[in-house]
Amino acid sequence: MSASNESLTSGRKHSEIARSPMATGPESEAPSPSDVRATDRWLLKRVSSFLGDPPVEFAVRGGARVRAASTPVARVTFASRATLVSTLADPWVRFGDAYSDGSLSVDGDLVELLEVVYRASARAEPSWLRRATDLAHRPRVNTLSGSRDNIHHHYDIGNDFYSLWLGSTMAYTCAYYPTPTAALDEAQTAKMHHVCRKVRLKPGESVVEAGCGWGTLALHMARHYGVRVRAFNISHEQVAYARERAAREGLAGQVEYVEDDYRNISGHYDAFISVGMLEHVGVKNYPTLGRVARRCLGSNGRGLIHSIGRNHPARLQPWIEKRIFPGAYAPSLGEMAQIFEPWDLSVLDVENLRLHYAQTLRHWLGLYEAASERVRAMFDEKFVRMWRLYLAGSIAAFSTGTLQLFQVVFATADNNDVPWTRAHLYTP
Repeated sequence: MSASNESLTSGRKHSEIARSPMATGPESEAPSPSDVRATDRWLLKRVSSFLGDPPVEFAVRGGARVRAASTPVARVTFASRATLVSTLADPWVRFGDAYSDGSLSVDGDLVELLEVVYRASARAEPSWLRRATDLAHRPRVNTLSGSRDNIHHHYDIGNDFYSLWLGSTMAYTCAYYPTPTAALDEAQTAKMHHVCRKVRLKPGESVVEAGCGWGTLALHMARHYGVRVRAFNISHEQVAYARERAAREGLAGQVEYVEDDYRNISGHYDAFISVGMLEHVGVKNYPTLGRVARRCLGSNGRGLIHSIGRNHPARLQPWIEKRIFPGAYAPSLGEMAQIFEPWDLSVLDVENLRLHYAQTLRHWLGLYEAASERVRAMFDEKFVRMWRLYLAGSIAAFSTGTLQLFQVVFATADNNDVPWTRAHLYTP
């Protein structure tokens, strides 16, 4: 439940409540305190029911409370009935907005709260309100211009902001933890080696990277595996950062950062790699991504796609898609097959790193909280709370299995130079 209909006026809301089954007395009379509490309890129960009745206490500040049947892990308090009614009108989006603007507070661990909500919601029977809110939300499109706008919304808000909590690698994708106690930077470096070993990079080869973030993986491949890399990205801020870093580290001759869309990739390469970009492509464009990969790979070509995913098709959580990641979508493995099947690309290996991403996010959230005062100075309190909710909700999504993290290795169909075992993954 990490985040539309326009809010109805306060007057209309109150008139609807006055005519609700919980109200008593003539419409012209002011409700008694007991009537108000009864109405608020009814509304609180509707919120709890929408979320699958998780072990959470819901309350209105200074008023009614509704407790779960089991011991609650946290209390969610709405600042007013207006906040409560607004949230009930569109819970998936308005809960995140209310938390962000401070009109909803959480007493208890935010991650634990969201974990129990995700679990309860997954078991909840579909209701008319849930179906209505699902229909109300449509993700933004990923056309050439739409993709650029979507990426700008998330990634171009400032390199200084991301540097506060991503660690020294500036890798904004799932790390790979050799041990559960590994540090963030160690795990991000291990992830990059893991990717390179999976596609068995060799000195002198050429690699194309679709979506390169701040350029860390491209530099890692050039430095440690002796390959030449062309890395594509449509975020201007990220490309500028990556080019400056490549020059500073003496790798500009091996790594070229191209500010362009993956659909415009040209040339021929030994390997195609995409880490953390597929979420921004859109299912309708998967065959196009596969065509681009097949077009640029020779007969011995191979590739890897690393992406957030799901066990079954479903849209991204509406508040996340609306406020944080416009146009984003986490595919199922069946949907990802549309990248490979139309172009006769052979899937060689699939690995799920779901728990590694939960751990990565825990490290990110810890660094983010430590830097929250600096974030507040850069933006404002609402921004601080919004991104806290996003990171906490993402931890909950991966720890509960709502989201997965897939790494898929593939090759051209006639490529017989493929690993006989998986020993190469674990023997540097």
